[in-house]
Amino acid sequence: MQTVVQRDQLLKILGIGFGVAIGIGGTIGVGILRIPGAIAAQLGSASLIIIIWLIGGIYTLLGANYQAELATMLPKAGGPYVYARRAYGDYGGFIVGWSDWISNVTPLAFLPIAFAEFLSAFIPSLATRVTVVAISLLTLLTVLNWIGLRLGSGTQKLISFLKAIALLAFVVTCFALGGEKTNTAHATIAAPSTLSALFVAAALSFQLVLGTFGGWNAAIYFAEEDRDPSQNLPRSLFGGVLLVIAIYLLVNFALLYVLPISQMAGSKLPAADAMTEIFGGQGGQIVTGLSLLSVLGAINACLMFTPRILFALGRDGLFSTKAAFINKGGTPAVALLITFILAVFLIATGTFEKLFSIYAFFAVAANILLVCSLFILRKREPDLPRPFKTWGYPITPVILLLVAIALFIAFVISDPKGSLLASASLVISYPIYLLVKKFSR
Repeated sequence: MQTVVQRDQLLKILGIGFGVAIGIGGTIGVGILRIPGAIAAQLGSASLIIIIWLIGGIYTLLGANYQAELATMLPKAGGPYVYARRAYGDYGGFIVGWSDWISNVTPLAFLPIAFAEFLSAFIPSLATRVTVVAISLLTLLTVLNWIGLRLGSGTQKLISFLKAIALLAFVVTCFALGGEKTNTAHATIAAPSTLSALFVAAALSFQLVLGTFGGWNAAIYFAEEDRDPSQNLPRSLFGGVLLVIAIYLLVNFALLYVLPISQMAGSKLPAADAMTEIFGGQGGQIVTGLSLLSVLGAINACLMFTPRILFALGRDGLFSTKAAFINKGGTPAVALLITFILAVFLIATGTFEKLFSIYAFFAVAANILLVCSLFILRKREPDLPRPFKTWGYPITPVILLLVAIALFIAFVISDPKGSLLASASLVISYPIYLLVKKFSR
């Protein structure tokens, strides 16, 4: 594998504080304010709801467990692409890297639109200018990150801190002022009555829970910019995931305290219903404000780590080497610009919705490849320095792999059309790979 040498270097200025902040910022969005209602409708039991969130948290911790080994063993910018390329070669890295980049550009299209829609609740005149507001927000955050890593990381730390404080304030408010207003009549709904029905409901709920944990591994994309990756990356991954688990459980306990299961199950935005129970008509505005903050943090986090995938691809000759350019502020400027341009195109055309089914397939498949890369590199390169070793190896990664395969099968069954499109794109990816290699050279 031929590697293109970069002329400029990334700045090694990041630490645990940023690693935890980017993990929280990249993970906690509006999902935790919406998804509990759908899960309540599936499971119909408070104890089952808490259990499924705990299982989702444990699954995510198992992911942090093995990715901490890969990230400290190969502390390079680019995230999963780096490990896939080392394990499978250029073509395997190409597939994982490009699918990872495009799947992360997609949220940079729909999240700004969500922000604009939430903002229009406060400023109704913006309801007809959603696209303009979305592009303007993305432009502003791109400029902040273009200036440099210090400003971008500082912005992320601040937003993540405010987001965590706001969610904790939501929880405290629910327990302090809620409860007595809850209507206990018809407070329960029927839980799944058979083992097969329970399994289906749990599987669907688990997929929803995992969706809210997406982005937990954002810190690994900045491994090359961490002052001490061997120490900081495991702490950032585990610290960020544990904090997210704690926040998610607290929010669910708070919702269950304020709302009866029947009301929670019938709600598209249970957090707003909980605040309405407590504050009346102003409750919806409180949750809208919280949603704005959550979305803002997720956009900035995604805007920070996504260009680093393209940077790594360019540096290794799987894209134009210009993408490996680093400006004086430590930002992969060309990669950031290309990421921004594609996101704006997706916002303006609305085509991001068409990408979901294809790249969701690749995201699930890439997770399987990534777990397998741990076993491959353990066997092929046993002498590589491993400052952190996967706890419980090989049992814990095998458990994770089996669950990932089951999720992949469930995805193929539930979305056969998207799976066929993804398979077709995989077939044509090899000639595209050869062209990219030729022109990048």
